[in-house]
Amino acid sequence: MGACGGGAFVDRWWVTGERDAGYTDRWGAYERIGVGRLVVAVAASAAICVSGTARAESPRATIEGQLDRDLREAIDRAVGETDKPIANRFEARRRANDAGEDAIAVLRSEGYYAYEVEPDVGDGDPPTAIVRVTPGPRFTLSDPQIDWIAPAPIESVRQSGEVVMGLATGAPGRAVDVINAEGRIVAAVQKRGYADAAAQPREVIVDHADRTVRPTYKIAAGELVHLGGLKIVGETGRSRRGWLDSLAPWSAGDVYDPEDVGELERRLLDTGVYDSVTVSLAPKDQAEPDGRRPILLSLADRKSRTLELGASYSTTEGLGADARWTRYNLLGRADTLAMLARASNIDSRLGAELTLPHWRRPQQTFKAGGGAYSNRTDAYDETGVGIRADVTRRFRKTSYVTLGGSIDYGKVEEKQTILVSSLGDNLVTLAGLAAGALDRSDDPLDPKRGWRLDVRAEPTYLIGDEHMAYLKVQSQGTAYIPFGAKARTVLAGRLKAGAMVGGSIPEVPASRRFYAGGGGSVRGYAYQAIGPRDIDNTPEGGISLLETSLELRQKVGERWGVVAFVDAGAVGASEFPTGDDFSVGVGVGVRYDLGFGPIRADIAVPLDQREGDPSFQIYLSIGQSF
Repeated sequence: MGACGGGAFVDRWWVTGERDAGYTDRWGAYERIGVGRLVVAVAASAAICVSGTARAESPRATIEGQLDRDLREAIDRAVGETDKPIANRFEARRRANDAGEDAIAVLRSEGYYAYEVEPDVGDGDPPTAIVRVTPGPRFTLSDPQIDWIAPAPIESVRQSGEVVMGLATGAPGRAVDVINAEGRIVAAVQKRGYADAAAQPREVIVDHADRTVRPTYKIAAGELVHLGGLKIVGETGRSRRGWLDSLAPWSAGDVYDPEDVGELERRLLDTGVYDSVTVSLAPKDQAEPDGRRPILLSLADRKSRTLELGASYSTTEGLGADARWTRYNLLGRADTLAMLARASNIDSRLGAELTLPHWRRPQQTFKAGGGAYSNRTDAYDETGVGIRADVTRRFRKTSYVTLGGSIDYGKVEEKQTILVSSLGDNLVTLAGLAAGALDRSDDPLDPKRGWRLDVRAEPTYLIGDEHMAYLKVQSQGTAYIPFGAKARTVLAGRLKAGAMVGGSIPEVPASRRFYAGGGGSVRGYAYQAIGPRDIDNTPEGGISLLETSLELRQKVGERWGVVAFVDAGAVGASEFPTGDDFSVGVGVGVRYDLGFGPIRADIAVPLDQREGDPSFQIYLSIGQSF
């Protein structure tokens, strides 16, 4: 019985059975595989399941032997390529020896322990490096065990460790599986309150007699840890200590759970007012007198004030300029106070907004704002002032429910003069808001699979020369279907519908009606261009809406992509749009991946061009169109 192996995988290996003496004497150096080679081997063998990559055209050594395709490709990847020619037989033998070690590392990591590996130098000028490989039978896992080092955790925790180990008798004895199992065991024990759980050197028996691999993990769980309060490392900066304490997702005395530590860090980072946040469990020597372990918190505030400027241009919406001045953490509870200004041909406004993250409970945000605005569109001119407030409860990064309301006083002047509202031009508008979003896509800016659903309802009460109440509802769903293992081709679809219950034209102000056309709607048409128009071609808007889009997205190379799309939409003057109301636009676009998301450029043409419609439209933006 002799030692065999080591490095990252093998802490203690015992090999039973006989080895060929000549092989051992000649290639005894291979019995110690270095950490670096083993890491390369594990990486190469982990890629076995990846679709075939072409063999290197200039490998460091030629691999010979009866090997299945996946194993041969893994060894080729581990051996690697070179563009330097072999100068002499000494160099050829050195390369063959190195390649032999790489091949052994892959074979062992994949469960082939009865291998034969023979480095050699081929005849010819220049000479060639050759490695002849006979993998032998693949060894299988047998009777994996956990040896709990005293003090052992409670029975339920021991059982959870055995469950997550996930090694089945008879499965291939792959190194990466044995290593990963140990990590899962330790994580499961820590998850259940044993924060100091750690793995001791494991024992793995490779038995050549029955061709099995029998791992025994030695786990020191330590003592069960109960949590204390927060302990601030350094200064709290502009944040109030009481507010920080309220964010902790545990109570004093609770059993330690690493998810609680991670959740506190996420809650603080999500506010956007800190440059860095570090949360960790205090070491044993910092335990409180009652034995509880506090959580250490370190914060670094971002600059207290920022000024952001922006500009935009569109062929249909003209020039635009934006300014935002933001004050962070003014109230000491990660709040944000922003002053906003926008000037453009269509939408101009001046206002302020206060945001309170984790308001009254974690993952709940309160927003309040107000200001003056002026909108000048082809359908109407609107000036007014208003205030609003809402509360958003988030369930995931992009899934939420919002409840809120607003009060506006304004004047709406319609460009068309045929239909006149009995409510008059000057209106007080009281509106409620109930909205929600469910996001099961894989990326907010460049989704490749999954789906999204958004719903929105606005009960509204209008007060003018007369009064009227109605309910405005709309919903949008999108879906993404990938093709191929790497999702380089994606079929994306969108459907949006809206309606007003109790509303009618012309009583519903033009600024509150549905419109369609433009970059976020039906491409190829100008803003508000789809739907009913009066005799002088002025858009009237409607009380019902239906839009749909279909895109085929194709990745080209590492950064570029191309898109073909068709959009359709309708705005109706009655409860449901009719077939005659529909307009269709088609187009193509390009995408360039910026790393965090794509920048897009689309060109679209209208298929239902009417008087005043342009022959094409160009759109530039960041992120996919939906």
